[in-house]
Amino acid sequence: MTSSVPSDVLGRRILCDTEYATVRYAGSVPPTTGLWLGVEWDNPQRGKHNGSHEGVQYFKCGHPTGGSFIRPNKANFGVDFLTAVKNRYGLNDEQDVECEKENALVIGKKTVELVGFDSIIEQQSQLNKLVDISVRECAVSHAGQKEEISRTCPNIRSINLSKNLLPSWEKVTDIACQVQNLESLDLSENKMKFPSDSGSITCTLGKLRVLALNRTGVTWAEVLLCSPEWPALEELYLASNDITVLERPINVLQTLKLLDLSNNQLIDGSQLQLIAYLPRLEQLILSNTGISSIHFPDGGFGCKTKMFPLLQRLAVDDNKISQWSFINELDKLQCLQSLHCQNNPLMGTEKSPETVRQLIIAKIGQLKVLNKSEIFPDERKGAELDYRKMFGNDWITAGGNQNPDKNRPNEEFLAAHPRYQLLCLKYGAPEEGELKRQQPFILKNQLLTLTIKCPDKPDQKPIEKKLPDSMTIQKVKGLLYRLLKIPGSELKLSYESSKMEGKEIELENDLKPLQFYSIENGDTMLVRW
Repeated sequence: MTSSVPSDVLGRRILCDTEYATVRYAGSVPPTTGLWLGVEWDNPQRGKHNGSHEGVQYFKCGHPTGGSFIRPNKANFGVDFLTAVKNRYGLNDEQDVECEKENALVIGKKTVELVGFDSIIEQQSQLNKLVDISVRECAVSHAGQKEEISRTCPNIRSINLSKNLLPSWEKVTDIACQVQNLESLDLSENKMKFPSDSGSITCTLGKLRVLALNRTGVTWAEVLLCSPEWPALEELYLASNDITVLERPINVLQTLKLLDLSNNQLIDGSQLQLIAYLPRLEQLILSNTGISSIHFPDGGFGCKTKMFPLLQRLAVDDNKISQWSFINELDKLQCLQSLHCQNNPLMGTEKSPETVRQLIIAKIGQLKVLNKSEIFPDERKGAELDYRKMFGNDWITAGGNQNPDKNRPNEEFLAAHPRYQLLCLKYGAPEEGELKRQQPFILKNQLLTLTIKCPDKPDQKPIEKKLPDSMTIQKVKGLLYRLLKIPGSELKLSYESSKMEGKEIELENDLKPLQFYSIENGDTMLVRW
């Protein structure tokens, strides 16, 4: 190899103009003369072929047009970590040289440096103070001289090394193992080679709590292989790595509180059972993972599962969830409080998004936040009462009965509505008159234009809103919580009729519709809390 090409060139990451690539070949390409580098581009649109030239295969690419040949002088092989830090934070040696030239004194024929040492000490002092370092897109490829990082930057706690030229996990540990108090490390967008056996483990990052490996090409097996190096890890980000299969972590990742697997196309939801016993996992991000179902076989109808024992926050946005059985299963989780589930086929199965929201709230009893919107007590009560009424006739048909001795709904109903029996205990079984379907009346199914005022909040401007007169007071309260962004407190509603000026009528029964109180167009609703 020439002096301009590293001896370990194969597998090295390079930057050419603004494009990233991996060196797959170094040598001659007849009939041309001189040294060529065969590279596989991260962006296959940048390439021209699959690694062959005039019928000779020099290297292989994952994409038919992912390869090119370039001259070595076109390749940027990167810099060491400290050089990147000094460049990013304006502490490079060239600035020091200029400073020394400006602060020199000539005595006779001798030049005496006045503050050259001071500038070095000042630079060292500034590096010593660095705690959170970001060298994203700074072409970092290796650690540099041994132990130089630990001597120069002893106080580092957080490093952002995303989108650099790190070719392997070994090069990462060369840097990270010199930072004794490292707590957060972002390695996203570095296409790296990871260890294939446990013998490659060189050090332990005992204080590392947050690790991001998004878009690195890592597999779950490689994660488990490296994870003994992270005995205190709490947050692990693995988005966009084409992870399709999982394995059960044994004696590793036991401190993990957050796991992000978004944008990995898992084979199916049963894969999740393999990570279901992480004892401290509180947040799981499964957005765009292709899952359509989930099942906790150890929990029967209305029972809790031992899987994911501490899971509080779950994100399953942008998936293929189309069945309510998925939501039913989530009620088995012991601690689930927050759910994100937007952009799934299930969201379009009912008349409106509001109805879908109500059903999810009614089906998951302990849920407190749905799609980033807090669930207030009044909204939960309304959702559960509506759910109880909506499926009351199905319950009776399936064998449900107001008489506890005769109340034996079949398994099919219990599977579809695991919480229904609990809601009957909570609010009482639905009565026959309550379940009779109301006949639509043209005059009764109309929109009322109401002015909403907050008399105790003079800064709150009146709002004009159109509401159906069949809307219950409970649903009106749920709407007002979101509309007025009211904190969790009890709402008190009343109204003033345009025909009875000065008289205020309280809306005290949450289950009654607006039409029950003879509210008409132009009336004013008063909101207090």
